[in-house]
Amino acid sequence: MEQRSMANLLAKFRIDYSDVIVIPDVAKKAQESSKLAFDQLIEDFKAPGEISEEDEGVLISEAELLGQREKTNRHIRLKELLVENSKDSSLIVMTLPMPRKTSVSAPLYMAWLDTLTSDLPPFILIRGNQTSVLTYYS
Repeated sequence: MEQRSMANLLAKFRIDYSDVIVIPDVAKKAQESSKLAFDQLIEDFKAPGEISEEDEGVLISEAELLGQREKTNRHIRLKELLVENSKDSSLIVMTLPMPRKTSVSAPLYMAWLDTLTSDLPPFILIRGNQTSVLTYYS
């Protein structure tokens, strides 16, 4: 059903496609090896203890990692799915994940982006300004 709906939507916007693959298990836990790679990526940015006001937003606290655990797992899992489904693509286009400004530190956000895009074909992350520019009638 989802596959047919997506195919219809692509056809309405005259987007040519060869196959529509619906991925149902995005929320599944990421593999341990992927989690370890992410932990290595952020190792230099983890705060050793409490974060001072001066270091807030520059270092990643344990509290932030715990609070963002689900989103972090989602980004790591998306990377696994990208490798599985798009490693041989000529170009990958994906919506830029946008966090709330005060909820995620810069190093954690950049680690998410690095995790998503590293070791893959050319990658475009796109994001609008929240203004709808397409109108379609179903």
